[in-house]
Amino acid sequence: MQINAETINAIIGRYEGQTDLIAILLDIQAEYQYLPREALVMAAQKLGVPLTQVYSVITFYQAFRLEPPGRHTIKVCCGSSCHHQGGARLITLFERKYGLSPGQTSADGLLSLEAVECLGACAVAPAMMIDDAYAGQVDVRDVAQLVKPLENPTQE
Repeated sequence: MQINAETINAIIGRYEGQTDLIAILLDIQAEYQYLPREALVMAAQKLGVPLTQVYSVITFYQAFRLEPPGRHTIKVCCGSSCHHQGGARLITLFERKYGLSPGQTSADGLLSLEAVECLGACAVAPAMMIDDAYAGQVDVRDVAQLVKPLENPTQE
């Protein structure tokens, strides 16, 4: 991905006189959908902070992505209700069947998997989201059927 120095400078310029690193990183991620290394180097230099400090913040907060997201994002709820109703089994299935752990994107760039603390769908636990669509009372047997349309672009 091509990083535009003017874009990075404009983002940092919004916080003139401040070193609000988290807000700047969130804005960069909103622009590129992840945090490209070149953008991080530019931001660190412009803010006068060590690149290691930038990475320290990024790796502390789960909201940040260092890799481009997949074409489709799957969020599996791991909150208390979903966890107790089988959410952890869904994560295990994605790891075994699709070779995809939370925070990863498939090699083909099609799927990204996220383990989230709450989707606000406790009544239909375990819940997950595929892009913007909720799926409730998901059993491991349901996952293949939910993911299959994503793998076949003609059905989108």
